[in-house]
Amino acid sequence: MKKLISIILALSLLLTFAGCGDVDNSSSNPNESGYLSSVESVDSSVEGDENNNSSDQTTASDKPQNSSNIQGTASDNVPTSKPANSSKPSNTGTGQAQGINLKDIPAYSGNAYVVINNNVPGFSAAELTSVGYETYSNLDSLGRTKTALASVGKDTMPKPSEERESISDIKPTGWQQKKYDSVNGGWLYNRCHLIGWQLSAENANSKNLITGTQYLNISGMLPFENMVADYIKETGNHVAYRITPIYDGNNLLASGVQMEAYSVEDNGAGICFNVYCYNVQPNITINYATGASSSASDSNQNDSNQNDSQNDNTHVYITKTGAKYHSTSSCSGLKKAKAIYDSTVSEAKSKGLTPCSICY
Repeated sequence: MKKLISIILALSLLLTFAGCGDVDNSSSNPNESGYLSSVESVDSSVEGDENNNSSDQTTASDKPQNSSNIQGTASDNVPTSKPANSSKPSNTGTGQAQGINLKDIPAYSGNAYVVINNNVPGFSAAELTSVGYETYSNLDSLGRTKTALASVGKDTMPKPSEERESISDIKPTGWQQKKYDSVNGGWLYNRCHLIGWQLSAENANSKNLITGTQYLNISGMLPFENMVADYIKETGNHVAYRITPIYDGNNLLASGVQMEAYSVEDNGAGICFNVYCYNVQPNITINYATGASSSASDSNQNDSNQNDSQNDNTHVYITKTGAKYHSTSSCSGLKKAKAIYDSTVSEAKSKGLTPCSICY
């Protein structure tokens, strides 16, 4: 009998530590999870840019809820931090993570994100540290922003006295801004932080900014970022955090982003997710090769690039002998240029230059 009781106790301990950490997943109410309550109050200073304000934020229908979505199923709800019906993640801490193949991602069907790899992230042991750090990949040969990796905590967050600075000088690849009546606040694109300012205190870091739709920014990425920030503030722990823009071929605009997170000190009990967020905007057609966009339903469209071209102080790029000025240094029209120079629209016009038809 004593031996039987010992076996039962041992099995109980094993079951206690199963799953992505020791989180209690018995409740589906986000207000009982501890780290989702503030998602309902979206911080307008996070993840967006100067085109956002408090009136542009998520509505009641966009509020994330706790969910147990399986891999390949999309939902507007933020997933539970513990994957449903899974044992302790075998690839978390082992460095066995694999990149996303867009062919395996279901087509956008009205939901902001889809859970991947059964919601289990793929960090290596070296990436799971209880000391804050941030690493940002160099831009690739097309000028595109790549992976950002960090262990975020109170030591990486902005100090109480820090204020967010302007990021308007950064124009990530695919930045062809346009205004639409159907987009809340008008502007289609945000300069989206990979690792948000509230987690990293990073401002105009071109290695940490991508061109993202308002929908990606507010409905896709921000609820997950807020969940991580709330957890850190409440526990003082660190979260391994990796954001990877996913491009199709040589497209300048990312199709979406992969977001991975895993709380370090409690072995994923507080935070554990792996999702793909779609870089789409409802009712807008986007050309991901260039970032150009259009809408059949919007009659009142104002191309901000045309407005930029009329602003004499707008920052542009020129070459020594070229006849055009460019809105971005990664424009394909500058691919063969031996040297690229900073200028303004006023200076470029004074030299007889006209806007490039590719990037304007």
